[in-house]
Amino acid sequence: MLDRIGDPFFALDTEFRLTYLNDRAEALLERSREELLGRTIWDVFPETIETQFADEFYRAVDDELPASFELYHTPRSRCFEVRAWPTDDGLSVWMHDITAEKSKERERTRNAAVVEAVHDGVVTLDQHNRIASVNTALEEILEIDREILLGQHIETLLERAHVDPQDAVAVGRALSDVDVGNATHRTVELPFVDADGIDRIAELRVVPIDHETATTAVVARDITEQREYERIITSLHEITRWLVQTDDPEEICAIAVHAGSDLLDLPISGAWLLDDEHGALEPVAATADAHEQLGGLPRFRPGEGLVWDVFESGTIERYDDLTELDTVYNPETAIRSEIIAPIGTYGILMSGALEPDRFDDTDVELVSTLAENIQTALERATRDRVLRERTAELERQTHRLQAVADVLSTDLKHQLAVLAEALADDEDDTGEWEFPLAEDTVTQTLDRTAHLVDDIREFARNTTTVGPRSRLSLETAVADALERSQLDEPAVIVDANASLRADRERFVHLLETVFDDAHARATDDVTIQIGLLGFDERDDGSRGLFLMDDATEIPATEHEQVLELGPKSTATTTAEVDHVAADTNTDTGLGLALARAIAEAHDWSLSVTTGQHGGTRIEIRGMTTLEKH
Repeated sequence: MLDRIGDPFFALDTEFRLTYLNDRAEALLERSREELLGRTIWDVFPETIETQFADEFYRAVDDELPASFELYHTPRSRCFEVRAWPTDDGLSVWMHDITAEKSKERERTRNAAVVEAVHDGVVTLDQHNRIASVNTALEEILEIDREILLGQHIETLLERAHVDPQDAVAVGRALSDVDVGNATHRTVELPFVDADGIDRIAELRVVPIDHETATTAVVARDITEQREYERIITSLHEITRWLVQTDDPEEICAIAVHAGSDLLDLPISGAWLLDDEHGALEPVAATADAHEQLGGLPRFRPGEGLVWDVFESGTIERYDDLTELDTVYNPETAIRSEIIAPIGTYGILMSGALEPDRFDDTDVELVSTLAENIQTALERATRDRVLRERTAELERQTHRLQAVADVLSTDLKHQLAVLAEALADDEDDTGEWEFPLAEDTVTQTLDRTAHLVDDIREFARNTTTVGPRSRLSLETAVADALERSQLDEPAVIVDANASLRADRERFVHLLETVFDDAHARATDDVTIQIGLLGFDERDDGSRGLFLMDDATEIPATEHEQVLELGPKSTATTTAEVDHVAADTNTDTGLGLALARAIAEAHDWSLSVTTGQHGGTRIEIRGMTTLEKH
């Protein structure tokens, strides 16, 4: 009968000699009964002498009590459950192979360890969706003892997490699909409330498992921060829509700084843009907290502080503790940690905090994204501005070319008409030929023509183009202009000497044009007074000059007209041309239209008004480099 037992069995006498063994024991020991009977167990199992095997056998004999233990059989790489019973003749020993069970147990132990080690919540369910196990992570998220949940339906857990009924239905549908084999897995995004009452979002992954007590596993991963990050990224890109509504760099930065501050919870933030003229980073936008903590936003010059270092390197930097750095712009600042991000070659974006280690890699990435959005908006604004300027310049060029064409087709033709008419009249005369015009008339006509050609060449130049600007003396420039003007007996009074930066040749030409305009309007000797603007406290306008003459006054209704270029008249006969020369200033070339073109090329403005006591007053404003001596 013992030979029919499926497990190894053998008997020992009091000296631990084998007195019986069944077929399974014989197979285990790989020897015949004849070889084994009468030999001690220690000869048969020499590797067990120093193990629990010997200790338990001796104890069973000495205490006359059954013994039970596990034994790992190295030669066979098998694990056995060993049971020994004392008998009158010695011991009866039964060995049961538990290798498969131990392997499954180890696997379960490993799986349980893995489940406990992961940060995701894990719950396993039986075939009726009752909770079979809950890991520590899920306990901590909901602050609930797993013992309360074990054996409960999954709905109990969903209720404890305040899951919406419709979402609970979605979970049930996912469990059903996996259970009946409609899917190898299902994923459900599930809003819930944690133990602190905070709304969170979990991603549930439902998968089938083969376990003694469970058929389904549900892995719950908290994706709240991930979804918040995605929301912020989407919102940051939405800010770009706001930024395209303006092309002002300062307004772009202000929108981005304040919107980004609210969105990213960065109350101490500001933006600095490079001032090309001064070569420094100028503050253009900041939050109220930034103004308060920094006590006013500083200007950063080359080599000053971390801000300039980041701008120069073009790489975003995070500083966890400013007290550990030697290159801080203001060592007394209350700011302890910072993120400084370059806005391309335009400037930098800075966010600070009053505590160290305030920012992490996610903050760095988000601030970098905001800076990139600002850069994109500034690049677009620059392109749009350049396009508008080019379009406006093309329109001005077209206007100038049309105006030049008008002048060439009218005013220049008028001067030539004089000679043509005189020559035609002379053909009717008989006798010895003489030049039909007096010498002074010919000279005057040719001078007018030459003057007109010079003015057309000057006006046709790009009004935004000026030569190198240099420091000029106002008195010297006036003297040069008088020498080149048509004033026969110049009487110009300069109230105060001054200097300015300008294209010398074009500024002298401007003065010359104004002097010639006054000369053309004069019926007698003319006096021109030149004074400074913007230096008197009563004058709240920008700096500049005024030129006041006592020639025939330009009517107020024509103040704008005289600044526009166009044909002066349609005269075609000598008499008409003489009348035009006397009454419409044909001999002054392009007149004040040319003077305004030169002024605008310097970024100045020129206007015509009536003097306080009559006469004409011409004002040139916006001369920021004008200095009084």
